[in-house]
Amino acid sequence: MARKHHADDIFSVRFDDGDLITRIRYFKKRQWYVASKASEKISSQNTRTPIWKRAIDIITTGGAVILLLPVFLLVALLIRLDSKGPVFYKSKRVGSGYKIFDLYKFRTMRTDADQLIRKMAALSMYNKSTEPVNQIESNGLCDECLVGNQCKSLLFHDGKEICEKLYHFQKDQKAAFMKFQNDPRITRFGQFLRNSSLDELPQLINILKGDMSLVGNRPLPLYEAEKMTTDDKILRFAGPAGLTGLWQVTKRGKGKADMSEEERTQLDITYAKEFSFKMDMQIILKTFPALLQSENV
Repeated sequence: MARKHHADDIFSVRFDDGDLITRIRYFKKRQWYVASKASEKISSQNTRTPIWKRAIDIITTGGAVILLLPVFLLVALLIRLDSKGPVFYKSKRVGSGYKIFDLYKFRTMRTDADQLIRKMAALSMYNKSTEPVNQIESNGLCDECLVGNQCKSLLFHDGKEICEKLYHFQKDQKAAFMKFQNDPRITRFGQFLRNSSLDELPQLINILKGDMSLVGNRPLPLYEAEKMTTDDKILRFAGPAGLTGLWQVTKRGKGKADMSEEERTQLDITYAKEFSFKMDMQIILKTFPALLQSENV
């Protein structure tokens, strides 16, 4: 059953502490192994940025940085006045060809935001809720176990006993993307920056460096990217990484309240396969009216 559901590991009720430490170290190394295998999966794809696309990036972003320099300085000052911490936020992201780079943004969150994300994972609006809560939380046992009064495949996870079937059900319900409504980690001025998309401005530096393009699939944080390495999702990394993209303008243009993880992924794959000069121009033109929408993506 564990093999069928692609379980990461199986814990018995009784285990040695030394074995646990060894397993933890193994899974930390496995994260980088997953990244290397993901790169191999898309190595056959042409992930190089076309000359026309790179030329547009340099010309447009170079001019934008010069024109927006006063805005950069004003935003930086207001961030320092609003909350303690640095002006810029830097995080590891996975872009085209599964390349890992540092992405720059204006800081919109509290300085301890990264430490809160795991605690808030259950509040993600992309988490699935297709089963009743009482079925998911039945003392660590699934319906079949409750009928038999004993679990044949009992695991030990996060200090609790849990049925193997229920463990994998809960794992499947966790979405690859994380997004929160009314996120308490965001500062007062940070909320304005996000709603106006001004927090994205420092990514113009990433574009000039060649880390990403003006138009493309959004580069993902490591914890999201490692869940996108299956054969049906990995192709989204074959396309250029970008500041704005197909799913952003599609979502806002239709006025949807939210977009599922599957819809986002499919639009990313569509762009990776079909992007062209014409498509990029259409996305850029749709991005400006999209910025006027109140929803934050």
